[in-house]
Amino acid sequence: MDKGFEKEKFETLKIKRSVAIEFRKFSKMLSKSQSMTLLLMMEFFNENGISPIEHLGPRMETLENRISVLIKKRINGMIAIMKDIEKSQTKPTMAMMQALFQAAEPPKEKLILEKKYFEEKKEVKYRAKKFIDKNE
Repeated sequence: MDKGFEKEKFETLKIKRSVAIEFRKFSKMLSKSQSMTLLLMMEFFNENGISPIEHLGPRMETLENRISVLIKKRINGMIAIMKDIEKSQTKPTMAMMQALFQAAEPPKEKLILEKKYFEEKKEVKYRAKKFIDKNE
């Protein structure tokens, strides 16, 4: 029995004998009941927007065109999503990280020495030179 359709009653359809034989062969090939095979076929046509009357060409050109249009739309959608992520998440995060690293570097400033200390140090160097000169 078909799952989900156990309580439903059977209905008859009037179809030609040759068509019924072909349909039964097709159902056996799919390993499905005739009801499920027909349901699967109708769902396939509805979901893919294909008409059984429509001619698909030798290489199913119309189906290929439809699929390529759908794929292009999906790719364009993904590109838009990635650009949005880049603008709203990646670039601001990178800017914050750069600002943090720049703030972490200590500023290189010259040390300001007191005038007294600076003069004393100068005198010490001068005396040391004189001392060295005297010994020579």
